[in-house]
Amino acid sequence: MLPAMAEARDRFMELVAEVRPELHRYCARMTGSVFDGEDIVQDALAKAYYALGQMREPPNLRPWLFRIAHNAAMDALRRRERKNVELVPDLHDRAEPEGDEVDPSLVEAALTVFVELTPVQRGALILKDVLGHSLEETAATMDTSVGAVKAALSRARANVARIPADTSPHARSVSEDRLTNLRRYADLFNDRDWKALRALVGEESRLDQVSLVQRRMEDARYFDRYAEIVPGEGIRAVPGLVDGVEVIAMFRPASSADPAYFVLLKWTDGRISLVRDFRYVPYIGDEARFSAIT
Repeated sequence: MLPAMAEARDRFMELVAEVRPELHRYCARMTGSVFDGEDIVQDALAKAYYALGQMREPPNLRPWLFRIAHNAAMDALRRRERKNVELVPDLHDRAEPEGDEVDPSLVEAALTVFVELTPVQRGALILKDVLGHSLEETAATMDTSVGAVKAALSRARANVARIPADTSPHARSVSEDRLTNLRRYADLFNDRDWKALRALVGEESRLDQVSLVQRRMEDARYFDRYAEIVPGEGIRAVPGLVDGVEVIAMFRPASSADPAYFVLLKWTDGRISLVRDFRYVPYIGDEARFSAIT
């Protein structure tokens, strides 16, 4: 990347840094996954960066980014469900929403709660009741009317009330080979055996340091940078699941009770073919529900 382009990208990332965790909170609940949610945030920011360069006047940043993220999420859901997702028509709502406060119970609810709703109900409930947007802001983000938002909210709230209290995702079975791979990676990392970890990496393997850079692993000095961390102030790797996805949770400092971020590994023929390191988007940890694999 040319220096001028890199500088422009860095300025843009600084500009959106404050709203980015909130965008992820929205997208993660729309998709039911902290990782899919981050993919949508990345897509939305890429579209925003390109569009911003074509504008004569800068937009009102926060609502503009939310509109882009909402559209990107709806596009992703359309592709996933292979059917059209239409906004609800402008209907009168018998239950008038009151206040603009965030609903604490929904903020803490598992992401699977929202997946039980239709995409439109999801969007309205997350924007209004979780993130505390006004009815007008919610309608503008969703490109619909206040009346349609009220109708979607009424249905969403009624549907949430019927969802069982235990909404945690069911732990899916992990094959013994995959479990062995996860444990081996974590054990080697914790033993600081960088040579053995490098031996696990395939010749064509890729590194995706999310929100920073994508490159070939052999060009990245990936394990070298971890080796530079002082052991006493280091990072502990723990295999586990987030949203049913196999992950390596990274605890920093090692004594911490909560993961600082996650690493996803793709294996091909017993070798690592892709590393996705979420170190530079730590807000994912705020939304994730991690369960260790023993």
